[in-house]
Amino acid sequence: MEEESMEEEGGGGCEAMMDDQNHNNWGAGGYGRHLLGPAAPPLGDSLLRGGAGGLGPAGPPAAPQLPVTPEANGVLRSCDPGGAAGKGGAGAIAAAININASTSKFLMNVITIEDYKSTYWPKLDSAIDQLLTQSPGDYIPISYEQIYSCVYKCVCQQHSEQMYSDLIKKITNHLERVSKELQASPPDLYIERFNIALGQYMGALQSIVPLFIYMNKFYIETKLNRDLKDDLIKLFTDHVAEKHIYNLMPLLLEAQSTPFQITPSTMANIVKGLYTLRPEWVQMAPALFSKFIPNILPPAVESELQEYAAQDQKLQRELMQNGFTRGDQSRKRAGEELTYNGSSACASSRGYR
Repeated sequence: MEEESMEEEGGGGCEAMMDDQNHNNWGAGGYGRHLLGPAAPPLGDSLLRGGAGGLGPAGPPAAPQLPVTPEANGVLRSCDPGGAAGKGGAGAIAAAININASTSKFLMNVITIEDYKSTYWPKLDSAIDQLLTQSPGDYIPISYEQIYSCVYKCVCQQHSEQMYSDLIKKITNHLERVSKELQASPPDLYIERFNIALGQYMGALQSIVPLFIYMNKFYIETKLNRDLKDDLIKLFTDHVAEKHIYNLMPLLLEAQSTPFQITPSTMANIVKGLYTLRPEWVQMAPALFSKFIPNILPPAVESELQEYAAQDQKLQRELMQNGFTRGDQSRKRAGEELTYNGSSACASSRGYR
């Protein structure tokens, strides 16, 4: 009877707690035996045997060895049948293990500032480089999804301020190099190279701004009360356009007075671009801007119609002096054809063949 009662006392609640999350029985099988130490002999044998392993004739019965359960962090803990762990059973241990595993997984996904500088920003830096230097129609071998994901993770990990600072610094350095290259350009290539730099940068913004949309929404708009696109356009204004406007504008006016010195599309791109960067620059050459931007000049009034007509006549004379007489010749041929057709119609109406 004593043997049966002790067996019941040593069993019960502990057996249910011996399985870990992978259903490995830590107490019954050989798995984990090296952690638990040598197995205790059956109590019945201990009572019948004397010596070091059992009881002497006059000694009290040995207390049953308590099994040990592993925790999720690798620390071993004794199983107390009467304690809270014994009452919770396998469900309580499984829940504790799942919580610890979820916490570990979350901590593993934390992006430190060192991770940002060594892993995430280099990817963004390389992509920005390619976008800023691409030519229209070029294929860029970058993954927009990967870059978008990098920005999203960095924003979620509270690296928005550092990422914004790095982005502004990166683009500022690029624009300063562009400005130096323009300064070294000869006058006959100055306008064309400015047009290329302006178009290339504005094209790059169409990709850069959407890639950093999360940073724009949750940091720039929320904390700085600004917009990323406006900030990047201002960078080009401050570091390129403002430094070259006083050299560029006289060349544009000279090109305007000489028809087709530069292509009309180049002139239109530059004038519209300058107006986008800083509308106040219209005052430097209102007549030039008015040819490409509507409503720049004051509305026409009837009292100045003669002046407008004189300006048109002057333009026509300048075109004729430069050899543009094709319109007059076309009108002359059209008049001759009209006269011939009119005479034929008149003769036909009178019956002459």
